[in-house]
Amino acid sequence: MPLPLAQFGEVVVDFFFPCRCVGCGKVGEFLCASCCQKLPRLLPPFCRKCGKPESSGGLCATCWGRQAEIDGIRSPFRFDGVIRRAIHELKYHNLKALSAYLAKLLAVYLQANPVPGEILAPVPLYPRRLRERGYNQSSLLARELGKVIGLPVVEDSLYRFKDSPPQARTTTVEGRRRNVADAFTCREQRLNGKRVLLVDDVCTSGATLEACAATLKAAGAASVWGLTLARET
Repeated sequence: MPLPLAQFGEVVVDFFFPCRCVGCGKVGEFLCASCCQKLPRLLPPFCRKCGKPESSGGLCATCWGRQAEIDGIRSPFRFDGVIRRAIHELKYHNLKALSAYLAKLLAVYLQANPVPGEILAPVPLYPRRLRERGYNQSSLLARELGKVIGLPVVEDSLYRFKDSPPQARTTTVEGRRRNVADAFTCREQRLNGKRVLLVDDVCTSGATLEACAATLKAAGAASVWGLTLARET
């Protein structure tokens, strides 16, 4: 029985361009089992608010005495090694198929470390940047994660209307906060009263997630937690 055209195309692509592990180059998967076991996991103790490594297991110096809108941030991995390479491949080299592999890692983490949330919302890109890249890596992660854990994804409510420079170019925490201050808005009320789980690829200072949370809370969200694949430590 002949293969359907779409499936035949996938077979041809896999034959000429087989999947290779972003960690070791082994043919077969974008992340092989061996490299998955070696991923740089972010283990306790960490700040109970922002998720940054903190020896006391309480609040870190940055979160102590500061009223944050976000209820908490969690990340399964340190932004290092193979996971850093994988995120860069997804984000900058159009390897969108990696999102399914990475979302499964997030799902495994959530199963062991539950975080409040009934709706997934990806951190949005500014429209021009979205057009240039062609996709939002956080949206890809949220969609794939939603498939695995059975939560709906709302992508068009939280909107970025301020084109600020990439956070990676800003070196201080306060600078990053100023960079994304008032950069987001909610365009309708679908998230009113909802427990929102914000999805992004990397947490550096938490400033972007905090700015999104402030906007969502102002629009009536009951709670906002951040979930990122990795965080800088």
